[in-house]
Amino acid sequence: MRTDYCGELRADDIGREVSVCGWVDRRREHGEHLAFIDLRDRTGVIQCVVDERHDLRSEYVVRVTGTVRARPEDTANPKLATGEVEIGDCGVEVLSTAEPPPFPLHSRTEVDESVRLRYRYVDLRGERLQRNLELRAKVNSAIRRSMEAQRFTEIETPMLVASTPEGARDFVVPSRLHPGRFYALPQSPQIFKQLCMVGGLDRYYQIARCLRDEDLRADRQFEFMQLDAEASFASQDDVMAFITEAVAAAVEAVTGARPAEPINMTWTEAMERYGSDKPDVRFAMELVELTGLFEGTEAKVFQVECVKGINHKGGGQSLGRNAIDELTRKCQQWGAKGLAWFRVGDDGALDGALTKFMSADEQAALGPAMGAEPGDLLLLIADRRQKVRDVLGLLRLELGRPPITEGGLNFIWVTEFPLFESIDDQGRPISAHHPFTMPHPDDVGLLGGSGEDLLEVRSQAYDLVLNGWELGSGSVRIHRPDIQRAVFRALGIEDSEAEERFGFLLDAFRYGAPPHAGFAFGIDRLVAILAGEENIREVIAFPKTQSGADPLSNSPTPIADRHLDELGLRVLPPPASAR
Repeated sequence: MRTDYCGELRADDIGREVSVCGWVDRRREHGEHLAFIDLRDRTGVIQCVVDERHDLRSEYVVRVTGTVRARPEDTANPKLATGEVEIGDCGVEVLSTAEPPPFPLHSRTEVDESVRLRYRYVDLRGERLQRNLELRAKVNSAIRRSMEAQRFTEIETPMLVASTPEGARDFVVPSRLHPGRFYALPQSPQIFKQLCMVGGLDRYYQIARCLRDEDLRADRQFEFMQLDAEASFASQDDVMAFITEAVAAAVEAVTGARPAEPINMTWTEAMERYGSDKPDVRFAMELVELTGLFEGTEAKVFQVECVKGINHKGGGQSLGRNAIDELTRKCQQWGAKGLAWFRVGDDGALDGALTKFMSADEQAALGPAMGAEPGDLLLLIADRRQKVRDVLGLLRLELGRPPITEGGLNFIWVTEFPLFESIDDQGRPISAHHPFTMPHPDDVGLLGGSGEDLLEVRSQAYDLVLNGWELGSGSVRIHRPDIQRAVFRALGIEDSEAEERFGFLLDAFRYGAPPHAGFAFGIDRLVAILAGEENIREVIAFPKTQSGADPLSNSPTPIADRHLDELGLRVLPPPASAR
């Protein structure tokens, strides 16, 4: 039906007869018998000069046939890729009429997101989503090329699986053929990709759809896409190199340039310097260790396990008392007892309520320790070390994090995560990743310990971080039965429970499991950052709202009684709190 796309016509096409198809973007009257219409398709717009008698309204779908010609010099539009040319002597065929759209596609006003999602098929016609989804396609294509060049084989894994512990709730699917039994939708292909390694497939990858029933936020949807990869006879460094190459190829496909090599940082270093295991290094404001400075202090607020601070440059002048009080309230919401603050005067002296409890030496040493200059605001948290790091990490982001479009692309590999993240009420450790994560070789001997001692065990787990967003994580897997048993014992998992929960994987390992390691990263998150979007909904064609609803299809919806009967299910009334 068409010879060309609207947005691809240029001065070289002058004199050619063309046919283009698309939607009427705008109409403007031109003289007594003519009208201009801007015709839009996914490549852009072209101006067409048509007979004004044609009834062409916004979002009508038309086919225009005419001759490409130069626009009069005084009407050329340098802001438009097709701004030097137009189509004249046009014949018009209306392919489909349209009602007025629920919102204008080229409006500068904000449209409520629920309306955008209700009419997503209209929203998709806009330049923003057209650009973002095209960018996403480039990323997927580049990833595939890179993984195949590195001798990975694309393998699809099942969508109906057994429920496995992955750290979030499963979405479950009732079985009609096996009443009372349920499939789970995969939170990740974790076990299946490990079985691929046992099966000798050597290097597996998949752009996999994963599903997790967890609260939604800017970087999280129920359904998400990830690059999932696993390699046999590969070390942590090997996997990090594979993934670094794939990500670099994706960035280059979008920006035209490869990003700088990622920096490496241990989990402990990230927490101590930035208060986060996904540090945003686009700005400074690092956490400063001050515990030693307050050793032997008379100030009770600083007589704790750890004292750290951040220097908000110029904050002593830009933030008033009300703003500082609001920061204090936020720190308390995050779990701190309070926030110690000091303004730095012109002479370097500290101004703050706590100075009367501090010695002259402590006051004199605090400013230099934090690189303070006149006009700065020094913010300190004193508590247990983990609490101090967590709260200051959040406060640092609150004060300094730049917009997603600023600061370039800063990739970081964070390594040596703890094997266990905490101790439960029964004194048992809780896995930080999953129970098949290989401990650090220097810490295997610590697995025989108990309680808080187990929190010192490091793992061979690693995360890839971009501008403060965790893109993904991976680990070297346990393939040795003796180490697996030691980890299970530390977790309080008896042999019978391990067999019940992980039997088919453990059985496979009995038949010769190669050393293997893997990784998965969220494509939605990478694309959002490359597109300059703060929310991954803007790079997904049909996302859910933050409440998990889909205004377009009105899901989730009730199921008819006859379907429930087929599945042997009964639906309980919702709890009173949800009515």
